[in-house]
Amino acid sequence: MENELVVKRLGWAGLQLECEGFRIVIDLFEERHSFAPLFDEITGDLPAPSGPLDAALVTHLHADHTDPVAIGRSLKPGGLVLRPAPAVGDDLDRASTMKVEAGLTELDADIEVLAEWQSEEIGPFTVTAVPAVDGFGDPQVSWVVEAAGRRIFHGGDTLYHGFWWPITSRFESFDAVFLPINGAVCDFPHRQPPSPLPATLDPEAAAAAAKLLRASLAVPIHYDGIDEPGLYEPVADPAPAFISAAEANGVEASVLGVGESVRWPK
Repeated sequence: MENELVVKRLGWAGLQLECEGFRIVIDLFEERHSFAPLFDEITGDLPAPSGPLDAALVTHLHADHTDPVAIGRSLKPGGLVLRPAPAVGDDLDRASTMKVEAGLTELDADIEVLAEWQSEEIGPFTVTAVPAVDGFGDPQVSWVVEAAGRRIFHGGDTLYHGFWWPITSRFESFDAVFLPINGAVCDFPHRQPPSPLPATLDPEAAAAAAKLLRASLAVPIHYDGIDEPGLYEPVADPAPAFISAAEANGVEASVLGVGESVRWPK
């Protein structure tokens, strides 16, 4: 249907959204080149978008959420990139984002920083940056996307926070929420001493967030494929735990395989 909203999972945290001939992505990440040298093994290369992009949205400038090479390959010339504010501080403070910042400067794109609660129109889409909390102190937003009378939420790799209530107050409910679930505990050289706590939502926290967001459907993202003992250690097999926890919270949950889509008619 011409006016339907189609959301396709691109793998890891990546989503592609299509409506009325417009195509946008959130947190596009395709290949292992982006992560070197911290991660030497990523399970396979992830799929590219299915056609030229009108816009690319990124939740934050970590290399597994913002892949400048993939964006440049898929974005229409002069297309739009929406991003959070740059990290501040010295080189150590900005170590997680400097490489991606440099890559974005090479794109043939209109790059805009959206502040929290700021919205932008992209064809039939209205996209709004909403508050999120990064596990390493880097700037991060989540994205609310509205089109064809539907509303979805993309949580990047946020931690649990208290902004769920203001978000729901403004948007009331969501047809689908896409939430990170791998609860990774990290030991990175630029963030020492390391935290023993997860740097992103784990299955139970993600399920609680889905309930607070009044989600009709909860879909897990940001799990499987990256696991480096002693460096980046995620929850083992988190999807079943998330499905169970979401359903215990009264939220329908479903796994969307890489390359699979969910669609809503207008």
